[in-house]
Amino acid sequence: MIPASQDVTRLLVDWSSGDQAALEKLLPLVNAELRQLARRYMRRESPGHTLQTSALVNEAYLRLIDQKQVQWQNRAHFFGIAAQLMRRILIDHARKAHYAKRGGGALKVSLDEAAAVTETRAAELLAVDEALEKLTAMDARKGRIVELRFFGGLTEEETAEVMSISTPTVQREWRAAKAWLRRMLTEGKEDAA
Repeated sequence: MIPASQDVTRLLVDWSSGDQAALEKLLPLVNAELRQLARRYMRRESPGHTLQTSALVNEAYLRLIDQKQVQWQNRAHFFGIAAQLMRRILIDHARKAHYAKRGGGALKVSLDEAAAVTETRAAELLAVDEALEKLTAMDARKGRIVELRFFGGLTEEETAEVMSISTPTVQREWRAAKAWLRRMLTEGKEDAA
């Protein structure tokens, strides 16, 4: 059973006001959705990825709890921040894997472990992150929409709510951002060839 959005929002507001008991009540309510969000991220990863869904959720929990300065607006805002944190965790993980593949911190691993995080997959994730960073530098709103929709799995309506803009604006900017990213990623592959 998914908790009522109002219950989650009330607990988020209470937590922002310093009520630690609200956090203890909140975490069980959002756990299933955080796991679903993490599974969505992990489906995009290669099979045998060294970071498991549970580890991604646990790391996100730790980072969410450290968000002391956030004034939580509602459930969608919370999951938008959670999506952003999970994306950062996966990017950091990919960077570490890419660094290790290049000999940095040369650890001895079995062939099975080495195959789990392929250099190609790590490079692809880093290319998407780099393209998204460029988009965000050019147009922060489009970058945020991509982050919330693609990485966060939020609906157009939830994205509009989090960003305090209209749903048609989200739809229009989402289409433009996808086209721009597709072009950037395609050009990057052609340049590498």
